[in-house]
Amino acid sequence: MTFGTILHLTWRSLRNRRATAGLTLFALAVSVMLVLGVEKLRTEAKASFANTISGTDLIVGARSGSVQLLLYSVFRIGNATNNISWSSYQALASHPDVAWAVPLSLGDSHRGFRVLGTTADYFAHYRYGRRHALAFAGGKAFDDLFDAVIGAEVARALGYQVGDAIVVAHGLGGEGFAAHADKPFRVSGILAKTGTPVDRTVHVSLRAIEAIHVDWRGGARQPGLGVPADRLRGMDLQPRQVTAVLLGVKSRFAAFKLQRWINEYRGEPLLAVLPGVALQELWDLMGTAEAALAAVSIAVVAAGLLGMVTMLLAGLNERRREMAVLRAVGARPLHLFTLLVCEATALAVGGALIGLGLLYLALMAARPLLDAHFGLFIDIAAPTVRDLTILGAVVLAGAMAGAVPAFRAYRQSLADGMMVRL
Repeated sequence: MTFGTILHLTWRSLRNRRATAGLTLFALAVSVMLVLGVEKLRTEAKASFANTISGTDLIVGARSGSVQLLLYSVFRIGNATNNISWSSYQALASHPDVAWAVPLSLGDSHRGFRVLGTTADYFAHYRYGRRHALAFAGGKAFDDLFDAVIGAEVARALGYQVGDAIVVAHGLGGEGFAAHADKPFRVSGILAKTGTPVDRTVHVSLRAIEAIHVDWRGGARQPGLGVPADRLRGMDLQPRQVTAVLLGVKSRFAAFKLQRWINEYRGEPLLAVLPGVALQELWDLMGTAEAALAAVSIAVVAAGLLGMVTMLLAGLNERRREMAVLRAVGARPLHLFTLLVCEATALAVGGALIGLGLLYLALMAARPLLDAHFGLFIDIAAPTVRDLTILGAVVLAGAMAGAVPAFRAYRQSLADGMMVRL
């Protein structure tokens, strides 16, 4: 019996049991789709995470930890242990190796979204992804003292348009601790979607941060000390301190020298971190979750292969006469072994290919939802080397799993098969 004959018998056998084989094929396809989907989401999430900020050479804040500094300055999570004095910011901005400096001031919120005080340079120098610049979906950057630029997610969630009035609250949380209702802001611009924490941020000027707190002391409003908004425009509102600073250097080679100078700065304890290094440290902290996703993926594929082995084993009793007839016409035990391994391999290959197709259909359907609700853009591209490796591993595992029922058929005798009662 030639190998071509065995392949022909494999096809005819699967056709005769198309209902059972079809269900097994579908189960394997879903398993492959899930394992490739989890891998795709993990890869894209990591890439999106790493591209949250780009083009910034150093992030400077009060001395704490690199991950903590990254969390509150870039991801708007948590608070700084201390602030940076305005004189220190000016020393940083005027350093010969610094090309640009963008100050950041955090502490207020608007209906659960962080408020960031900064300068117009923020919109010129902040980069995300592969050095993509911030763009406006509507309106423009803040110009008036009480202008605010909101992120795409803020506008979508709260239904804001350019020109709408918003009230900033002191503190964090859904409502904040106390609203600055006497000094409302006007939405001057809405940023285009970036898939980064910028989408969930309300941006105002540093002078505006000072303005809304001019009649506050020690985190509380001073009774009878209200200052009208119109009067504030003529006041000196230079900030006294900022939360963090984003720095761009004139030469990449100067970044490490500047980092050392900042970390040894004598004016006050400061910490300068490289964004890429800090992002990798933060991602490494989530290694357990990444390993858990991989374990779930392996378990899903194992369940699919187990179903295939179960189908082949269950079908052996029904096929004992078929095996006996094949033995009677000259098939050797090795031929029967090869036949069942080929059936398992064919199911694994079919499941892998159909699963790959289902994955692309699912990605095309889910991409707009993931982008709109989670800020995660999935790039639909040709299978990567890792994807092909996973598919190859599934096919190899399927062939090896098929060896279990094949070995059992190999051991069946001709007499045992002919004694089967119908």
